[in-house]
Formats: sequence, structure tokens, C-alpha cells
Amino acid sequence: MKFFAATLTPIVLAVASPALAQTSDHAAHQQTPPTTAQPAQTADPHAGHATPGASEPQTVQPDPHAGHNMPGMTMPPATQVDPHAHHDMQSMPQPTASDPHPGHDMSTMPEMAWPQTPPGDAGHDMAGMTMMPNMETSADNAGRPPEPPPPAAANAGPAHAADLYFDSEQMAAARAQLLAENGDIRTSVVILDRLEATFGEGADAYVWDAQGWYGGDIHRFWWKSEGEGAFNGETETAEIEALYSRAFTPYFDFQAGVRQRYTPEADRTDLVVGVQGLAPYWFEVDVAAFLSNEGELSARAEAEYDLRLTQRLILQPRAEINLSAEDVPELAIGSGLTSAELGVRLRYEIRREFAPYVGVEWTSSFGDTRDFIKARGEDPEDARLVLGIRAWF
Repeated sequence: MKFFAATLTPIVLAVASPALAQTSDHAAHQQTPPTTAQPAQTADPHAGHATPGASEPQTVQPDPHAGHNMPGMTMPPATQVDPHAHHDMQSMPQPTASDPHPGHDMSTMPEMAWPQTPPGDAGHDMAGMTMMPNMETSADNAGRPPEPPPPAAANAGPAHAADLYFDSEQMAAARAQLLAENGDIRTSVVILDRLEATFGEGADAYVWDAQGWYGGDIHRFWWKSEGEGAFNGETETAEIEALYSRAFTPYFDFQAGVRQRYTPEADRTDLVVGVQGLAPYWFEVDVAAFLSNEGELSARAEAEYDLRLTQRLILQPRAEINLSAEDVPELAIGSGLTSAELGVRLRYEIRREFAPYVGVEWTSSFGDTRDFIKARGEDPEDARLVLGIRAWF
């Protein structure tokens, strides 16, 4: 009988209470029957606080899992009651837009004592700041703060302070060696600016224009040579110059010396005074005046400009003009502007020291010089194709 009672009891309960057949979330919990005496509730720590306008405090709901025996399970802490519930906060100062921290007394904190801010510049108090003027970087600019002069003791010592600790003769020799290695080096160069063949309506011809120097940064010996002639004839003109050159700016040299000219008609020896260097915008210029042993005064000006199309391909415009103070029929030279040459050359630098080129050049004579050339039966104006090589070493 006990066996049948134990078997039928769950079936009867399932039929009587269908809800009990559903799986319970706490089916595996071992529940200890609660005792008849309920534990006393903990007193509200904020009981008696008057909160105007607030409703009566609600009764704390009991824990639905109170009394469950759950060995081996770590239960989360119970939800804490708001410790400030029902507090009357109407008497506390409310934050405003101008003061986000009302009621905070920070007058005793020096690091938080902010200066008064003028209207319209809230948060940007620069009254106590010293603003630097909008000035250039030059020390001579009037807007720059004045710099005090060096102390008198700075100029009271010897010219070379190292002489106080080392032998003065050894230090003088070391300074001389330093000057020789860093500011007084002797260098030399040879520049073959133009070595070319020209082709035009007249006879094919050749032209050379070379120069070079030997010396230091300031003082140099400079030489120049140029000339031209026909392939099937004799040399038409040739000249060579020997010059003393002195740098008077970082980019220009003053030159003076002599020039010797050779022509089929006559030879001349000239005194030369000129200036050569690099003009602004990278124009290479060479200007010289000549006084011959016959008292003939003439001048010549040359200018070149290297336009780099690429690192190796360079387009070079070139211009040259010649002038004379008087007529020299013997040399077919008239007074005034005697001749001009305009050309452009495109060179390719296989190496920096070696570059072949191709170009065109136009030459024309003017004034009395033009008449002298026509009287000789020659053409005073000519345009030619040029092929040449530029090199230096």
C-alpha cells in the first residue's frame, strides 16, 4: 500500500495543480521551511526625515529568495537602498550658468583664485600677460626687445683664450693650419664652356670658349680664351687673357689684366678691367672693358642662364654684345653697338663634368660695322645650328 501511495501522489498533485507541472526556476533549490517567527526588519536609517512634497516611504519588498538554501552558490549582494532617499534638498544652493559650483568655498585655495574677467572675455583673462610684438627676426628690428651690451669682462681677456693654457707658438701654428684647411685652400679648375661646330649658309666653322683659375677664395689667377674659324680655312679670330681676380662680394670678382688678340688683319694687346660673377636670379655675367695698345676703347658683355628641365637636361639661353668707342676700319669695327649674338643650347649632362648639347645661334652686326662687313663681301647676319660639348675638370 505504501508503494501505491508513493506512486499515485505525484500524479494526483499534477492533476489537481497543472501549474505545478511547469518547470520552476528554483526546482533544484533545497528550501528550508521557514520558521513561524519572522525576523525583525532593520530600522530605516532615514526614518523621520521630512521631505516636503514627497510621498510616504514605500514598504521595502522582501527578498523573493529569502530562506533558500543554496550551498556552493555565490549570491550577489542585495540592492542597496539610496542613502539620500527623502532628503530635503530644497534648501541647498542650486547650480547656475555663471557658477557651476555653488556653495563651494575656494577662497582659501590660492591656486584656484582666478582674476576678474572683463565682460565679453569670459575665460580669457590676458590682462597680466606681456604680449610680444609682431616683429621680424632681425636683431636690428625696432620692435625687438633691446639686448644689453656684453659685459666689460668679455673683452678683457686675451685674443686667444687657449694661449692661457697651451704654448702660444704651438697654438699659432695650429690656427695657421686651420686657416689653410678651411679658408685658404688653393684650388684650380678648367672649364670648356663651348667647344662646338656650327652649320649655316656659309662655311662650316668651329668655336671654342674656355676659362679657368687657380687660387683661393679671395685671390685668384684667372685665364680665358676664345676664338673661331672655318674648317676649310684659317682662324678668323683668337684671343687669350691673363687676369688677376679678387672677390669683393660672395658672388662677384673684380678682374684686371691683359689680353692678346690675333686676327688675319692685325694683332692687338689690350688692358682689361672687368667684373664676373653670379647675378641675382642665377644669371652668370661677364662684363669687361678693353684699352688696346693703339688707344682703341671697346667693351663686351656676356650673360648665361641655366634652366634645369630635369636633373640632367638643361636649357641654356646665352647673349653677347660688343661695343666700340670709335671706328677701327682695319678690324672692320664701327663705333657704337658693333655686334650681338643670341643663342639657346639644350645639353644633357651624362655626368656633371661632361655634357653634349645642340642649339641654334643668331649673329648680327650693326651700324658702321655692318657696312664694313658688307664691303668685304660677307653677310652681316647669320643663323646657324650648333653641336658641341661642355666639360670641366
